[in-house]
Parts: sequence; structure tokens; C-alpha cells
Amino acid sequence: MANAPPVDLPFARRLPKVELHAHLTGSISRACLHAIWETRRQQDPDLQLDDPLVAIPPGKVDYHVQTFFPLFSSYIYKLCDDLPSIVFSTRRVLEDFQADGVVYVELRTTPRAIPSRDITKDDYVKTILDVLREHNEQKSNTMRAFLILSIDRRNTAAEAQEVVDLALKYRNGGVVGVDLCGNPAKGDVSLYTDAFNRVKAAGLKITLHFAEIADSGTDDELNTLLSWQPDRLGHVIHVNSSFQERIKKENIGVELCMSCNVHAKLITGTFSDHHFGFWRDTSVPVALCTDDVGVFCSPLSQEYYLAATHFGLDRAQLIELAQRPIASIFTGASERRRLESTFKHWSD
Repeated sequence: MANAPPVDLPFARRLPKVELHAHLTGSISRACLHAIWETRRQQDPDLQLDDPLVAIPPGKVDYHVQTFFPLFSSYIYKLCDDLPSIVFSTRRVLEDFQADGVVYVELRTTPRAIPSRDITKDDYVKTILDVLREHNEQKSNTMRAFLILSIDRRNTAAEAQEVVDLALKYRNGGVVGVDLCGNPAKGDVSLYTDAFNRVKAAGLKITLHFAEIADSGTDDELNTLLSWQPDRLGHVIHVNSSFQERIKKENIGVELCMSCNVHAKLITGTFSDHHFGFWRDTSVPVALCTDDVGVFCSPLSQEYYLAATHFGLDRAQLIELAQRPIASIFTGASERRRLESTFKHWSD
């Protein structure tokens, strides 16, 4: 492809892509939230929530640690608090990823109980899995979708065990792993050692938000997280050379979210300063990811286009990059073969 034209956005959209770090609720577009709000307002004219297009203005992407998490607790969770809105938004998220050329996605979500609606955490997980199964069973769909259940850093040790219970219950129904997520400035991760040891012992996969901010990049925390033998790590920002070497030695997959890291000022500088530039030159499985496309408004095709633009990648290099996450997907050999075949038979 030496004489191929440079990478442009249409090429990045056509390119088959693997998404491994997408939070389900954070991937709901503003347009989808607006549609849910319109429906809810018709049902309840006294609805005490602003239009999402006012609460989360189009084009606003400068959310940071102090403003990002309250966006969910004070707004999005209150809007999407019944089963119809959860079903509708999950379907739209799947449609959006597939329309962007994604051929495989592992969505992640923290099991939520909504007592005001008599919804248990089990109801919540089962509802999402039903939508994913419905999507996967439609042969016309080119993307396959699976679920990772997240333990939030605000959870108690007992709540973390509840997440593991659900992951094990639904491991044959679409749940492929367990994540540690949430506000990186909160909590003591050692609380969850027993829970993640149980995940590992059961043969389920583990991915962890890792060194997202300096406060969560201490040697104590990172040593604890690595002791759980994770299969992948998300963000990997505040990581010194000794931990970089451990990640390389253990060949742990890394999930890199450029737009999130730049817009939320989790890194110093801009896209060309992103640590993607370091990890791309290692042999570990690197996955470009969106994190929260509904908040940061950069679909996966845009992330690939940004990587090409700021790191001088040509079309052949971008195709190679798009295949690197296949080695670290959580579903196993059959999906790996499908993805390898997808790339083998894909031509621009």
C-alpha cells in the first residue's frame, strides 16, 4: 500500500474495528438521551430533568474527574431509570458502534438496582444481556457484542462480591469478564482482592482501570492491581518505567482512550503527547478505545483517524493497528477466528 492515499475519516470508518473499553451508559449519544427525555416527558409532564441538549450541551467535551462522574449520578442515571429506557439506549449504542464500522465490542457496566422501579441488579444485567443476544442473533449484523460487569471503586467488599456472583451466573449468557472502574480518586482497591481472586479462580477475564490519575498510580495500588493477574489494563497513564516493563513482560493488553485523556486533561499536552506513542512500539496487544463516546463525542473511527494524523500512520499501519486488539478479546478462539477472517477478506 506504498502508493495508497493518506488516511482520511471515511477510510477510518470503513476499517473493521474492535472496541474493548466502552462504558455502556457513557456511550449513549445526546440524541438518544433526548429521545428518552421526550418519551419520559410525555409520560410525566412534571419531569424534573432538563432536556439533555441543555444539561449536556452539544459540542461540550471538556469534562474532567470532578465534573464527569456527577454527570451520571445527578443526571443520566435519573433519566435512564426504567427498563424501557435501558433497552432503548442499549440498542442505540449497539447501532451506533456498528454504523461506525465496529465489528466486535465488549461493553461494560456496573450492575444497578433501581428500587423506585422495583428493578434489581439481576434484572438490570439480564435486560442488557437480552438486548445483546437479540443483536448477536440477527445474522445481518456484522458486529458481535458482549458484556463486562464492573465493580465500582465506591462499592463495599460485599457489593463487589455481588458483581462477581452476577458475572458467574451469566458467564454463559454473554458476560465475558469483570472490570474495576469508577472515580479513581476514591476508594481502597485492596478491598476487592478477594472478589478478583474469585474471578480469576473461576476462569473469567479481568480488566482494570489502571493509573488513570496520579493519585491512583501509587506503587501500592498498582502492585495490588497487578497481583490480581489482569488480562487487560485501561488508560495506563501514570505508569513509571518499572511498571511499564512488568506490563510488557506479562504481555498485558492495554486499552488506550486518547480523546477522553486529552479532553479530561488526564494527560499533559495534546494528542501527539499521548502515551499511545509509547505503547504502539511495544509488542503488547494495544486497543484504541472510546471510553465514553456519548460524553467525549469521538467515535472509534475518529480515534483511529487521530492516531493516524498525530503519529504519522499510513493505511497499512492503521489496518495492522486495528488487528492488534484481537489477541486480547475476552471471548476466545471462535471470535478471534471470525475477526481474523474479517480482516483477511476485507479490502478498502
